[in-house]
Amino acid sequence: MKNSPPRIAIVWRGDREARRTATPQNNRFHRIFEELAAVGLAPEPAVFDEEFADDVLEQLLAVDAVLVWVNPLDDGKTRKVLDPLLRQVAEAGRFVSAHPDVILKMGVKEVLYETRELGWGVDTHLYRTPAKFRKEFFPRLQADGPRVLKRNRGNGGQGVWKVDLVNATPNGPAVIQVLEAKGGSVPERVGLSDFVSRCETYFTEGGCIVDQPFQSRLPEGMIRCYMSGGRVVGFGQQLVKALVTPPPGSGREPLQPGPRIMHSASAEPFQTLRTNMENEWTPEMMSKLGLEAASLPIIWDADFLYGPPDASGNDTYVLCEINVSSVFAVPDDAPAAIARAMAMRLHRPSL
Repeated sequence: MKNSPPRIAIVWRGDREARRTATPQNNRFHRIFEELAAVGLAPEPAVFDEEFADDVLEQLLAVDAVLVWVNPLDDGKTRKVLDPLLRQVAEAGRFVSAHPDVILKMGVKEVLYETRELGWGVDTHLYRTPAKFRKEFFPRLQADGPRVLKRNRGNGGQGVWKVDLVNATPNGPAVIQVLEAKGGSVPERVGLSDFVSRCETYFTEGGCIVDQPFQSRLPEGMIRCYMSGGRVVGFGQQLVKALVTPPPGSGREPLQPGPRIMHSASAEPFQTLRTNMENEWTPEMMSKLGLEAASLPIIWDADFLYGPPDASGNDTYVLCEINVSSVFAVPDDAPAAIARAMAMRLHRPSL
């Protein structure tokens, strides 16, 4: 009797109707479904919501592996219910990517602080309490110039702020200009004390704030390096407008980003970055965070900004964030790479 192919559940967020009507063809992951089937696996949709979490758990316990695309923040909803569910599935022997514990190591902004001494790092600080934030941030802003603050968990630019000092008189309150990276945001002038109070919610449930210098080459664009395990599977290049202050006289309309242009892993302009990621930075990150090769996500990405040119005039790269929870869209070659990695993981789990 022929063995049945391994079942792979693809998880994304949706309502009951989306769960009832989901097929491998009628969603944005259709190419991943196709490539998984092409390597002899049996993918199936597993639409998730807290309202029917028990149904999803029952489904996931019956499959062989789980691929998850669910943001940490989504229209007010979090992964507070999903993550324990996925841990239960993993403990039952199913392969889960990305595992919630891996996300907590590499898919949060704190990774920027933990890996600040790697080649992708810059002058990065961490605030774990409102008191530490209130005490240490202003002197740093005053001495070093514009800073970027990032809440530990978020997506879509939520809780990521560029902060400029407008004025600070000896006898008066400091005034700052802040701009959130979230789409549609515009610059806002506010008292420093009021802004610090606004950010106190970021410390709830063990949260923290990461503080980095603003990168002046931001308007030149961002490079998204897509990874499957420890290998680059493509790049995305985009002229970002998040945290770019509109020029004077442009009104208060938010700037719009350019399209993300996808490139293959072999694209010539990015080979230095590829070499650094595959041969140095990813292995060093794994060592620093205590991650094994088998625990690396099937698909993840690292966003880079251009840093100051080196002594030879070559570009340097500064890590902006690592995305693990919900990496999409992906380059054309990535779905096949995801499928190959999954097939290898299931057939040869020691790799």
